[in-house]
Formats: sequence, structure tokens, C-alpha cells
Amino acid sequence: MNALSRLPAGVDPPPEKRRRGARTGPFGVLDIGTTKVVCLIARIEGDGEPRVLGFGWQRGRGVKGGSIIDLEEAERAIRAAVGQAEEMSDTQLSGAIVNLSCGQPDSRLLHVQWPIGGRAVTDADLRAILHEGRRRGTEDGRETVHGSPVSFTVDATPGVEDPRGMVCDTLGARVHLVDASQAALRNLGACLARCDLEVEELVSAPLAAGLATLVEDEKRIGATVIDMGGGTTSIAVFSEGQLIHTAQIPVGGWQVTNDLARVLSTPISHAERLKTLHGGALAAADDEREMLPVPLVGEDEDHIARVPRTMIVNIIRPRLEETFEFVRERLEQAGVAKEAGTRVVLTGGASQMIGARELAARVLDRQVRIGRPRSVRGLPDTAGGPPFAAAIGLLAWGAGEGRPVVDIAPGVDRPQSSIRRLYGWLRDRL
Repeated sequence: MNALSRLPAGVDPPPEKRRRGARTGPFGVLDIGTTKVVCLIARIEGDGEPRVLGFGWQRGRGVKGGSIIDLEEAERAIRAAVGQAEEMSDTQLSGAIVNLSCGQPDSRLLHVQWPIGGRAVTDADLRAILHEGRRRGTEDGRETVHGSPVSFTVDATPGVEDPRGMVCDTLGARVHLVDASQAALRNLGACLARCDLEVEELVSAPLAAGLATLVEDEKRIGATVIDMGGGTTSIAVFSEGQLIHTAQIPVGGWQVTNDLARVLSTPISHAERLKTLHGGALAAADDEREMLPVPLVGEDEDHIARVPRTMIVNIIRPRLEETFEFVRERLEQAGVAKEAGTRVVLTGGASQMIGARELAARVLDRQVRIGRPRSVRGLPDTAGGPPFAAAIGLLAWGAGEGRPVVDIAPGVDRPQSSIRRLYGWLRDRL
């Protein structure tokens, strides 16, 4: 056992063991989804890895397609999840790192050329490039949430990770931007303000899922993460160790449940049970003979129909095929299919359906594996599977993972972002 592992509780690790951007002291993360709300409270240990001190989980309410549609219902779910985590950890949160899945988040890569004039590149130049990228990417009704350089070109030399101190005439940069609807962000801020919480950082949900499930080689050679949630399916493309594209499709596991309920005329709760226990996208030889009980909407408990499992599969498979076809189209439209490589990682609750992996491999024509998040100290196995990938990825972000290669600190004269101003305004008035 080394000296770092013997650090007493409550003592922060030495700075050299802490990643750049890692949190000090206890911090919270909040995954707000359509079907569940998860809150984790953790601290970074001596080796730079997080340990969960408390966790809370609640069924999702007031959220549809990743966006808040009922402030009161969403507030109840968030308060309950945060309260569970606070009680377990004996810690009270004033803010949290929150996943971004609302507001139809969109992604784009911009190429920016910046004149240097034969001198050394400085931090001010890099800030200016980011500012220019954000200016070009600004759209009415949208707010930039992430903005980071993916790679630099120093004169005619591409692939430079950190150009600071290098002498050149022109500095080029590929800048990746993620933005979202301002109205949806306001609703998210209003809901969290009602819960007496501040949004300390917003992290794109597919980025978080990628941090939890990808290995370093996959990030380097190119891989696509598909996070199949309850109300949405999110996409994150990694290449050369960086996030280069994200997208979101308004289809998730809820649509599968709804299809089953509509076709079979069964209550939503039973449709969800059928999907969880017997659902899948691949038929087996004895599926025609396996008869499943299906209670009918409005009928008494004695009136139960029986359908073959083949019928369940035939309802689920078209919806999953449609989802993967949407993913394929989005990758082709974004022009990142080549950089995405041949590797796909499926995660999220809906990825656990039997046959989802095989169906994705056929539709996308890529190698596919199920992405199970890394194990986290203090977190029980029941809260560590694919449905919790985004929450675990938020912990990784809090530990300093996934931050831009070049850390560009804001200048002293840089105005506060409109998102920060919005959260401050809401906190003061609601």
C-alpha cells in the first residue's frame, strides 16, 4: 500500500495526482432523464479517482424527450433523488454538475484561421480563436454550452495539440461547439432554482456516456457511443482522443413501451414489464410456442389475453431498426463517418434488450459492443450498469476527465456567459 492510499478521509490528494479541472471536496452530479433522475455525491481520492459518498434514484417525472415539461413534477423527482444522496452522504449540495439532454442539443465543427504574424502563440490567441468560433456558431434562440479546440494547424503543420509558445504566421484550429435551445435551458435553470440548486457545469449527455464506457484506444482510433435512453437516443463521436460530434434523436425506450401498449391494448406498466422481461429484437426457435399473458386495458383481472413472444419481437424490432437507421443518417449527414471508425459502443437502458447489439451491427455495418460503465468506488452494482452510464460519466468529468487538451482560462475582461447570468438571475428571484 502506498502513502497516497493511506490518506485520511477528508484530506485532498496532492496536486500532482489530481487531473486538471478535478473537483476538490465533495461535489454532486445530477442526471435528469425521461425515465429516471439520478444524483451522486462523491469526492476525489488520492489516486485521482472518485468515490461515491451517497446516491439517490427516482423515477423520472415531468420530463419528455430530455426536456422539462412540468416544473412541479420534475422538481419533486429531483428533490427526492438529491435528498436521498444528501442523507446518505451527510452532505448538503448547493449545486451540481448536470447532464445536458434538453433543448435539442446540436453539434458542429468550425475551422478558424487566426493571424499570428511570426511571433509565439499565446493564451490570448487561443481565447480569441474560441471567441471567433463561438461568434460564427451563434444562432438566434440557441446558446453555446461547450466550445473547445479539437486540433491545431501551425502554418502547414497539422495535428498540433498545444501550440502555445510556437512561432508561426497563421494558426488554424478545428473548434467543436455544442449548443442548445435557450428556452429549454431556462426551464432547466428554473427547475433547479426551485430545488435550491445551482448548475455548476453543464455536460453533454453523450459526452458523459462516452467518458464512462470508452477505453482510451477507442477514443484514439475512433468510436461512436450510442446512449439509448428512455426518451432520447444520443450520439457521441470520438476521434484522436477528442469529442468531435454529438447529436440527439427523439426516440428511446419509451417509444418501444408505447408501441407495445398500443398494439397489444395493454396498460403502459405491463408493456414496460413485457419489454424488460421478454422483449428483444431477435426471434428464437420456440418463440411461437412461448405464450405470454397480456392484461387488456379496461378489462378486469380475469380477462387476460395470451400472445406468442414472436409478436413481442415483431413489435420491438422495427422501432429499434428505425432508431439505428436514424443514427446512420445523422453520421452520414455530419460527415464524420470516416473519423468515427468502425467501432460502436451501445449503452443506456434500452441497449440491454436482447438482440440490440446484433441489430445495430447489421444496420450500421460496424463492430458493436455493449458499453458497461467502469466500476466506481462506493457505488453498488445495481447502480452501475448501462442505464447509469451518463451519471457515472459526470463523475469522471468531475474528476477531470474529458476536459479540453488545452486549458484556456477566461480572460479577466471576458463577460459572464448568458447561461451563468441566467442561472444567477433565477437563483436570486425564484
